[in-house]
Amino acid sequence: MKVIFLQDVKGQGKKGEIKEVADAYARNVLLKKGLAAEANAANLNRLQAQNKAAEKRAQEELEEAKKLKAILEQTVVSLKTKAGESGRVFGSITSKQIADALEAMKVKVDKRKIHLEEPIKALGTTVVQVKLHPEVSADLRIHVQAE
Repeated sequence: MKVIFLQDVKGQGKKGEIKEVADAYARNVLLKKGLAAEANAANLNRLQAQNKAAEKRAQEELEEAKKLKAILEQTVVSLKTKAGESGRVFGSITSKQIADALEAMKVKVDKRKIHLEEPIKALGTTVVQVKLHPEVSADLRIHVQAE
């Protein structure tokens, strides 16, 4: 029996995949537990519509990431912190502080997308990479000043 997997099933198939399985296994396990649906015309059309919607959503996310990249690359985030006379920062600047400063500037970026090799511990300008999408990353300039 041909089935469309609605969820990942270990050793059988992944979500959205169409596969031929044994009739008894399909009826007694996959269909009963809601892990798969029979591959008839109506279900195949529904799967095709879901794939189109997912593709459109992915394209919109990519476009949104590209717009955000253009904004971030022209932005300089200024942060003030306590520092010693030699230019060393007391403590450090973290991705959370950068995300909060961006949010104050009306730009929403998740702190987990800001990639710091290590926290910023010096005054001056530092370039930080922001991973917005698997295909899009932006360089953000962070300017750290002493209070």
